[in-house]
Parts: sequence; C-alpha cells; structure tokens
Amino acid sequence: MSATLRLALLLLAVAVCQGYQSNDIDEEDELVYEPSKYGSLWPLPQKVRVSEVSFKLPSASFKIVDAKESSAGPSCSLLQNAYRRYYEYMFGSVRKPGYVKSRAAGPSEISELQVWITSADSECDSYPSLTSDESCEFKNINSTTISDFPRFAHRGILLDTSRHFLPIKVILANLEAMAMNKFNVFHWHIVDDPSFPYLSRTFPQLSQQGAYHPYTHVYTPADVKMIIEFARLRGIRVIPEFDTPGHTQSWGKGQKDLLTPCYSGTTPSGTFGPVNPILNTTYSFMRQLFSEISSVFPDAYVHLGGDEVDFSCWRSNPDIQNFMEQQGFGQDYSKLESFYIQKLLDIVTTTQKGYMIWQEVFDNGVKLKPDTVVHVWMGNRVEEEMQNVTEAGYTTILSSPWYLDYISYGQDWQKYYKVEPLSFKGTEAQKKLVIGGEACLWGEYVDATNLTPRLWPRASAVAERLWSAKEVTDISDAYSRLSMHRCRLVERGIPAEPLFTSFCPHEYKGV
Repeated sequence: MSATLRLALLLLAVAVCQGYQSNDIDEEDELVYEPSKYGSLWPLPQKVRVSEVSFKLPSASFKIVDAKESSAGPSCSLLQNAYRRYYEYMFGSVRKPGYVKSRAAGPSEISELQVWITSADSECDSYPSLTSDESCEFKNINSTTISDFPRFAHRGILLDTSRHFLPIKVILANLEAMAMNKFNVFHWHIVDDPSFPYLSRTFPQLSQQGAYHPYTHVYTPADVKMIIEFARLRGIRVIPEFDTPGHTQSWGKGQKDLLTPCYSGTTPSGTFGPVNPILNTTYSFMRQLFSEISSVFPDAYVHLGGDEVDFSCWRSNPDIQNFMEQQGFGQDYSKLESFYIQKLLDIVTTTQKGYMIWQEVFDNGVKLKPDTVVHVWMGNRVEEEMQNVTEAGYTTILSSPWYLDYISYGQDWQKYYKVEPLSFKGTEAQKKLVIGGEACLWGEYVDATNLTPRLWPRASAVAERLWSAKEVTDISDAYSRLSMHRCRLVERGIPAEPLFTSFCPHEYKGV
C-alpha cells in the first residue's frame, strides 16, 4: 500500500464542500456548464455518495491523526510529512499544528481526521512501485462516502530536461502538481541530443562536455537523490530514460569513439551519427554507465528509448558496411539496430532492472524479455499497434494521444479527456496488459518560464482518464470540476493556465 497516495485523497471530502463558482460558457459548443454535484473532485473517485450536509473544519482545532488501529503511526515519517503538507493545503499559513491551544469542536465542526492504514506493509521506508496499493475509503466525512482506487497502475508525466535544462525548483513544483492530480510516475527524459545534464560519477566528462554548462546546467548526484526522495514522499516513481542508439549527440562530446563517424564518399565528413554498434568499447562503456544508473535510480525499471534511429550515417561508414556483410545483415540496417539493442538489453538485465522501450524496438523484432514494457507513442495506427503489442504478450503503456507539446487554440484538454486507452480490438487478457499511460511534454519550446502553465491543467485531463472509471466521460461535468480544480492548483502556487474565460477567488502569488 502506498500511504502517501492514500493521503493524497484526504482533501477529496473537503473538496466536496469547497465552492468555486463557475458559470463559464464552452467556446466550441456554447453550452452553459452547470456546477457538478461532485464539487471540485479531481480526478473523480470510483464511487462517491455526496450529501449536501456540510461541516466546518476549524483551523484552530482540526488535526490529522493516526487511527489507533493503523499499521503505521508516528514513526512513519512519510505519513507525518503528508499530514503537515495537507494541513498547509487546507489552511495555508493560518495556523501550524500545535501553535494554538485546541478547543472543543462545535456541533457542525470536524475536529480530526483519522487515517487508518490497513495493510501490514505500510511502505513507510520503501519506494513506490507498480504494485503499490493506492485504494482508500472515506466514511462519514460531511456525510459523504468515497471508495476509490485507480483504473490504471501506471499514470505518468514525461519531462524533457535535455532540450531545455529545467531548474530543480521547476521539477519539484511539477512533482507537487503531479501528486495533486494522482500521477504516480515521473518519466525523466534526462538526456538527449542537445545536452547531457546528468552528472555521472563514473563518466563525469559526459556532462562536463555535453551539458549546456558544466556547473549550472547539470543534475548532481545530490540533486538526483533529492528529486527521487521528494517524489517518494508523494508516492511518485522516478523512471529515468537514457535513450540510445539515436538521440546521443551530446554523449559523443565527452566519450571518444562512442558515436559512429559519418562519411562523405570515402572520407569522414566530420559529423557523427548514432552510437557505434560494432566496437567492443561501446558495450564496455554501456555496462559501466548502466551499472551506475541502476544504483542511482531505485525504481525497478529504466527506460532505454530506442526510437528514431537514423540509418544514413551507418550506411555511409565503410567499417559498418563491412560488419554488416560479415554478420549477413545485407542492407537491412534495422538488423544492425536490433543487434545493438539486444546487447544493451542483455547488459541492463545483469543490473536486475526491468526495462521500458519505445515501440520501434518491438516493431523491429528485437528479442525482448517477457516483462518488457512497450511504450506506444507514434500517432499513426495506434489501435493496431496496441493490438499487436498486447497480442505478443507484452505489458504496454500509451502516450500517442497525449503529446502535450502540441498546442492549439481552444480547449484541447477535451481531446485528451475523450481518449479511451482500451479502444483497440483484443481479448480481455490483452486489455489487462495495458497498465496505463503517460502525458509527454517534450522540451523544444518549453523551459522554466512556460513549462508549468503549458502542462497544467491540460495534463489533469489525462490524470482523470487514467484514474477514474471508464464510464466517466461527461465533458460538461468535467469542465465544471476541472475549472475549480485549476483554481485550487493556482491557490496552491501552481500557475495552471485557465480553461476559458473565468476567475479564481485566490490570486496566483507565484512559486
């Protein structure tokens, strides 16, 4: 059981009686959106019974405490941190717990919220995982009952820190927003062609030469550790992506002979292509690097990329051509890619990590371990791809319809909201192999100045699709709740952009 994520639901009952008034008109349909009977609940729980009876939470006396029967108590720092965090969410800086002498609650007031952890393993000191139990129940809070659990176990956000470096405070703010929306995976696309900001202990020259700046635009081991712990306390897994053999131009700046020399005719052109797959030194390097990565990042999985490999440089290189002939690959360079990927997968397997890969690795017929997670991202023939991957027996996550870096005028959150991840043809066994999805925000056009408002609340639409029941599809109801939820994000310091013409009672005061 993930105690933090259960705690993330503490405000649901409170939110039912919160009142942000919304009389907005939908720009496209020109429909008046009525307030939802579910108030500002987001994402919508699986089962909710709402009463109009409301109770006051007095800041001077209200407490969040461990129930006597709970398997986790005062020694669980994860829980205690969550109590303090959610108290601040509810009351801001009105009063810190313990600062004012408590008084007896009035007849229409709730004096405490008791948290009862029922699992024998509270996960207080461990990291969240794919199998963490995120279910919870609320009983008799303002006469409202809630029974909740996620529809999908993997609900992620991908952030790209290579195309633009993201300061730590921006990453932490978005982890906070992720927790507020019940996302539980931070897919950290940490390096790519433009820059290599990961400071490796084993190969420090990678960031010294490959980062935008070797001191100000890197993530030190201490930085990475802090981000992972910040995420852990909010029930969020951190899955790093080190994408090869393509998307590695920044790697070659600090690691000699790692990339393939490109040729113009019979002479080197001075440019470089993907990782050189024919050298033993390549695999020695990868073995050492991924050994370090497996020790730095505690999650059971690492994302290995494998997408968008340009074969033109390999094709131009005479040494590669000779190797292709020796291996009997002919002119099929996808076989060379598969040769490299297979050796990399064998290396990662020795680190006791599972791996995620982009769909091209599967499409090219690379031999994969049974527990491989295939990440479907390409926008064409999505349902056919989902059918093929699951038919082959592989666990799958979906991102194709949720590339949030594509922006458009109007309420594009509705497009993301209307996606049904299991719309492909397949058996029930195939559908069960889809463990969730990720909203991706690639970094070509976002940095610290605009990432957060571009991501939220658009990503919130994906959050509800991955958390709530399949039948939760009412756009009008979603608009009402999401408008209020967006205002709640703003009140908590997240500069989420508006859905349409509206106002929030609480002015955004900056992060």
